[in-house]
Amino acid sequence: MSQRPPAPPSLQELRKEIDAIDEGMHRLLMQRGDIIDRLIQVKQTQEVGSAFRPAREASMMRDLVQRHRGILPLDTVESIWRVIIATFTYVQAPFSVHADISASEPAMRDSVRFHFGFTVPYVAHFSAQAAVEAVAKSKGDLALVSATSSRTPWWLELEAEGAPKIIARLPFVERADHPAALPVFAISRVADSALVTEVETFSVRVSGWNAEVARTLSPLADIVAVPDTAFDGAALLVSVTAASSIDKIKAALIAAGASVRSTALVGSHATRYTVAPTGQ
Repeated sequence: MSQRPPAPPSLQELRKEIDAIDEGMHRLLMQRGDIIDRLIQVKQTQEVGSAFRPAREASMMRDLVQRHRGILPLDTVESIWRVIIATFTYVQAPFSVHADISASEPAMRDSVRFHFGFTVPYVAHFSAQAAVEAVAKSKGDLALVSATSSRTPWWLELEAEGAPKIIARLPFVERADHPAALPVFAISRVADSALVTEVETFSVRVSGWNAEVARTLSPLADIVAVPDTAFDGAALLVSVTAASSIDKIKAALIAAGASVRSTALVGSHATRYTVAPTGQ
């Protein structure tokens, strides 16, 4: 006689398994907190911006995306890990997020809450310039500003030595249906050894800026431009990947008829990680 297949587990048994996993995750988070507590004592991270580790965060998020599988949406996993990272960073060295809400307050608030949760204080500003200035005056706060457009060249404030710099571009995982899809730059003070430099961002001031020059540059780099209405110049924020270089950008500007007045490195961030929209 053939044996009967084993009976499927009951709902009660499955719920016990879930409860055990939930308890295990909670214990692991508390264990992570214990390690962070020891880390604070070893590193004395109450120094300016010392708790931010953009390179490590980018590596963690990349590993997370690459190993993820199953029915749990990637959005959920990404948000959980971002909040874990941000909260434990806050525990090491308390900071606030200064956000420019001039373009869209709801979209910016969604981005802040998705990436930093509700423990980290949120401070709204009506311009990118104000958000950057607040960070410049702080001991270790962070600013979020639009990565695709601007009414003012706020990045000029990042040119000076010792000024805050661009340290990340969020969301780390980009796709059309992302719940916090607003592209933003994160700006703060971070130790050089902690930076990720896969994409370098430069402040470039030019003369002879026009639509033709803009079209020439668009295939070469991501650019945010604020034209000078009094003259024919512009302040550019140029994101340069490893496939290009700032020298190539400057050569293209000159070939298109523009003059380069100055360039300054104002930050860097990880390569954008793009995935297909959910369901594709």
